[in-house]
Amino acid sequence: MTFSSNNSNLLNFYSSPIGKKIITGVTGLGLTVFVLLHMIGNLVLFASPEAYNQLAYFLNSLGILLYGFEFILLGLVIFHVAIAIAIQFNKQQARPIDYNQFKSAGKPSKQTISSRTMIVTGLVLLVFLAIHLQSFKFGTYYPTIIKGVEMRDLARLVIEKFHNPVYAFGYTGVMVLLGLHLRHGIWSAFQSLGAMNARLSSVIYALGFVFAVAIALGFLILPLAIYFGM
Repeated sequence: MTFSSNNSNLLNFYSSPIGKKIITGVTGLGLTVFVLLHMIGNLVLFASPEAYNQLAYFLNSLGILLYGFEFILLGLVIFHVAIAIAIQFNKQQARPIDYNQFKSAGKPSKQTISSRTMIVTGLVLLVFLAIHLQSFKFGTYYPTIIKGVEMRDLARLVIEKFHNPVYAFGYTGVMVLLGLHLRHGIWSAFQSLGAMNARLSSVIYALGFVFAVAIALGFLILPLAIYFGM
């Protein structure tokens, strides 16, 4: 009886508008942490190809721990995308005819191009994720030996890919969209979780903007540096 009641409560929470927003916020913040760590890992290539390859080798050597992390990450992506689409669908059902013009509701309003394109930028990022995994995680395996240890030369693959203008500038464009997505997403996540009051709202919105710009720049600097031979 208790088990059935708990299942019912979870289903009601998942089905409710508030529950959907909270789950989207939690999964979004989890993915944001991953994006930050991934960006830092990318920047290691500026230190040296050897350091970058050694980092990749270390992560792969974690074995089951890495698989567990990837499984959790996959779950976050699935939940985040599925619920975001459900929220958008419910909005469309509630207002089948879109407005001809968007106008800000005034100072408290956080309506921007970032907030209005969340579903579009999110879907572009999802498609990009599939291409990115196919290109790098499951891409060409170049072997190399560093300090007597054979490992994958991932740095060579990255440099090779970003010498291609289509991939270099395509990647750069998607990172700009990532920044747009994060700009509103971070503030919205904290708001959904009730983690800020009215006084903190503008501060967190501003910090979210700075963080989004920093993440976008941190990602796009690498392909541009490689492509232009810096």
